[in-house]
Amino acid sequence: MQNNKTRIAVLVSGGGTNLQALIDAEKSGEIKSGKIVLVATTNPNAFALKRAENACIETFVYENEPELIAKLKSEGIELIVLAGFLRILSPEFINEYPDRIINIHPALLPSFGGKGCYGIHVHEKALEYGVKVSGATVHFVNEIPDGGKIIAQKAVYVEPGDTPETLQKRIMEEAEWVILPMAVEAISEIILDERTASKN
Repeated sequence: MQNNKTRIAVLVSGGGTNLQALIDAEKSGEIKSGKIVLVATTNPNAFALKRAENACIETFVYENEPELIAKLKSEGIELIVLAGFLRILSPEFINEYPDRIINIHPALLPSFGGKGCYGIHVHEKALEYGVKVSGATVHFVNEIPDGGKIIAQKAVYVEPGDTPETLQKRIMEEAEWVILPMAVEAISEIILDERTASKN
């Protein structure tokens, strides 16, 4: 077990584009205080699993939260990243990892967050509302969907003629893939410092 890096699990549901951004950031040294050691999902067909396998990261397909918690404990996971993870975690799960679960949301919270606001729906709502600026938010996960403390945000301008798909792509490339690795590195560093302090 590598003790010199924060042990990270990434929870995914589908394609894993944000997972890929994290894998690339770790490879480039942007994430240097943490190591992704596990990618977990309830979807055995998630393309994110292939991305993890290509990066030699262990994968885990689970059916229920107790199964997942047991795996996270056995792997010594210290930070959980939700990257395109479309399930709502139970309060029991969240209480197991207070201030150690983070999520990326494709809007500037508290706008366009909460129940039913995920994936392309977020961008549909933003365009319906007529906002001129959208973006992405990394936040801690608590028992309120998209309600946890904000860690980082980055704004992206909405352009004339944007569709939900073009806006989604631009927010991903210009905001999500920028602030998620930064947040993961910052929190990994804090966890490492706390671990070191507790040993002294």
